[in-house]
Amino acid sequence: MIGLENGGVEEIEVVVAHSERATLRVGDVFLKVDVDPRRTEVEVQAIALAPIPTPRVLWREPPVLAISAVPGTALGRLGEPSPASRAAWVAAGAAVRALHDAPLPPWPGPDVDALAACLDDECGRLLAGGVLPRDLITRNREVAQAAMRPWKPVFIHGDLQITHVFVEDDTVVGVIDWSEAAPGDALFDLATLTLGHEEHLDDVIAGYGADVDLDVIRGWWSWRSLIAVRWLVEHGFDPSLPGCELDVLRARM
Repeated sequence: MIGLENGGVEEIEVVVAHSERATLRVGDVFLKVDVDPRRTEVEVQAIALAPIPTPRVLWREPPVLAISAVPGTALGRLGEPSPASRAAWVAAGAAVRALHDAPLPPWPGPDVDALAACLDDECGRLLAGGVLPRDLITRNREVAQAAMRPWKPVFIHGDLQITHVFVEDDTVVGVIDWSEAAPGDALFDLATLTLGHEEHLDDVIAGYGADVDLDVIRGWWSWRSLIAVRWLVEHGFDPSLPGCELDVLRARM
């Protein structure tokens, strides 16, 4: 925390900071600094297009984007029990369905071949660096293959962690951090939302209101965790905390 003597706010909160991005909270305003202007442009456009509650874009002065805080509280955090009710998780599933039913955003999305190549490359790095046990990598790489198939693209959030979904009175009142939004696989959003919170998958699916291939969901859980582990370690985060990425990978064994 950094105290301010002037400017009408009591403190600045560093929400997240690493070599690629930083987010600061100043009162009810979030200041997002990103080295990649493309991500900022995507966020601004996605917020304008999304048919669900989002923050307001207040101003943009590259590389800084200022957005409003959203009401409510986050659906939960990875590695901790969710404080949200079952009804809130159902509402989150319904909000995701509303997003996926919207017209596609007019920019390209992830390509399955590129994502498969990314998985192969990352597994090779994990094996070469001895970051994870070989059998853990091998098994989760096999599980992840279920997600490496063609899909009909929908408007996805692209980084729908539970910390990005805010609820109040069992209603979704805000979804934040839209820099990865694109046309993509609907099940990727559902898997990201329930990563580490498998006990709420049925609630999310109930709200989503469509049949879901559970093998693909598990595939995306493995894919996302394998891709994330090395990056998290290199940026000062701990994927080995209870309920986090390593536990997600171990659950597939």
